[in-house]
Amino acid sequence: MKAASSLAGRIIGYLIVAQILGFAITAIASIAAGIAGVAAFEGYSRSVDELASARTIQLVIASLVRDDGGFVRIEPVAELRAENARNPALRVAAFDTVRSQTLAGSSRELISTLAGVIQISPTHTHFILPGDPPTYPLGLVEPRHTPYGRLHIAVYRPKFQWNDIYFAVGEDLEGSAALLAATILISAGAAWYAVRQGLHPVRAVAGEAARIDMNSLHQPLPLTGVPAEIAPLVQAMNEALERLSASAARMRRYTANAAHELRTPLAIMRARLEDAEEPTFKSDLMRDASQLQAIVEQLLIASRLSEHQTAIDQDIDLAETVRQIVSDYLPLAIECDRKIEFESDEGAIVARGNRRAIECVVANLIDNGLRAEPVGGTLLVCVRDDGVVEVVDHGDGVSIADREMIFEPFWRKSETTPGTGLGLAIARELMEKLQGRVCVDETPGGGATFRLQLPISRQSV
Repeated sequence: MKAASSLAGRIIGYLIVAQILGFAITAIASIAAGIAGVAAFEGYSRSVDELASARTIQLVIASLVRDDGGFVRIEPVAELRAENARNPALRVAAFDTVRSQTLAGSSRELISTLAGVIQISPTHTHFILPGDPPTYPLGLVEPRHTPYGRLHIAVYRPKFQWNDIYFAVGEDLEGSAALLAATILISAGAAWYAVRQGLHPVRAVAGEAARIDMNSLHQPLPLTGVPAEIAPLVQAMNEALERLSASAARMRRYTANAAHELRTPLAIMRARLEDAEEPTFKSDLMRDASQLQAIVEQLLIASRLSEHQTAIDQDIDLAETVRQIVSDYLPLAIECDRKIEFESDEGAIVARGNRRAIECVVANLIDNGLRAEPVGGTLLVCVRDDGVVEVVDHGDGVSIADREMIFEPFWRKSETTPGTGLGLAIARELMEKLQGRVCVDETPGGGATFRLQLPISRQSV
């Protein structure tokens, strides 16, 4: 696994790049403002041709040679000769102030004008030769380090070409290199310290997060001292922990109670087996077994849907699926002295979901309906063309106050109420996974009508 990059290192890197770019942009901006004559940059005022000074001085330094007598002279290189051909007005000179010498090859005009000035060893001096108009400075003399020691190089009337911008900016940056390096080092150190200190609360939160396990999901990560930029992330993590804690609590409650609750129908079945002479023994046993089977099937399909082990976008012939479940329950209804009727709208009714999950939910509702239906009564199962499945019984019904509670896990109206309280809770969970819903209303004349709403496939549209 590739190691994560350091945030402090990235910030410092970006800061260094930004400072270098800032220096370069500032140099370009000051040059442009000076050429444009902006009042605020009056000290940087210059002509376009003056930008050629840096490049021309470099050509003069490249032209320095030592002759057979040991004296340094200007012997123009090809580039300097080409520049003279392009710009006949160009004048260059070189002075050795240490030895009070003027280098051979220097312009006589510059020698006669600057001879006295050079004696005071000037630095970066702009000048105009006598007889030229006093506009922008036309010449520059400044000390430079050369292969032959420190010399004063003078250029006069250099002529601009586009690569002079590069030389001018480079010269400005070179002159500020020490300041730039010091600034970068100081700011990088300050940024590293600031980032390290600023991320201390984040490291503290990370330490708390590393200690989280299934027994401490309910403990939120601390927000005290967390920077405002990181607070939304920590808050989102706390909300995720809260959801995980609630899910873990439900699972613990579910696991702890499932075994206890499932003991009831198993104990009833065992009691029935011990008293097998009862007239209703077989029908009661079949009903208890069907309830247990329905619950187990729903638990299995709910687990598979949660783990994404089965699809939820299958196209299902809803009427045929429900008709088959009704047929399967018909023998049990007859054994219990009840009837089942099936109704369906005409035409194909194609729902979208998972066939096994829909079968489990419908089977659970039919099983509950048969228990609620009075002896001799008829349970009605209807399939509508809008994806609605209704299971209508004529029993005691469900009070308005209990119509939401019956879908809670392990809810039973009283301790004497048969069942586990699991079936309807799992049914609602399955319907939510299928992007449908389940609800209960009152049956006209008395009883309960459980209604499933399933998404309709495009084939039915």
